[in-house]
Amino acid sequence: MLMLIAGLVLFLGVHSSRVFADDARSAFIAAHGEKTWKGIYAVLSIVGFVLVVYGYGEARTAPLVLWTPPVWTRHAAALLTLPAFILLAAAYVPRNAIKARLGHPMLLGTKLWAAAHLLANGNVADVLLFGGFLVWATLCFRAAKGRDRAAGTTYPSDGATPTVIAVAVGIGAWAAFAFYLHSAWIGVRPFG
Repeated sequence: MLMLIAGLVLFLGVHSSRVFADDARSAFIAAHGEKTWKGIYAVLSIVGFVLVVYGYGEARTAPLVLWTPPVWTRHAAALLTLPAFILLAAAYVPRNAIKARLGHPMLLGTKLWAAAHLLANGNVADVLLFGGFLVWATLCFRAAKGRDRAAGTTYPSDGATPTVIAVAVGIGAWAAFAFYLHSAWIGVRPFG
């Protein structure tokens, strides 16, 4: 469990630098350059992610059960992740209407993914992992929207085509993950 907690602190901590330490981040970049910052950011992110993966896997071998969710919550979570995947795709497809409307669809997708997994999982490690991501995404979304308001940032849309692409990519990625990759990589069949 300690490895999971350390990984979450490192991974989410690095990814929270703009929220909680933007001045320190900016000062570091000014003093050492953006490439140095990005290099350190990448290394710490990878180390944190590896610790999260191994720590969560280790915690699953001897789970500390807080509650036992009903079977239907697994199916509900699998379906709730569909819009999460669409939101994730919308973060990367340029000039789509979803991003134009929401501003930061990846953070909203992360919130939905985390909430769906909290619904379907009742172990301490699950609460730490998915609860941690839910809190992080909520705080980051709030901070990002505040930065956008302060800077007057808007996200343009080129109409239906980029939006249809984002939705199609999201659905395709969700289907691949829900019906194959989740089982292969995590060992749990969302619809099983």
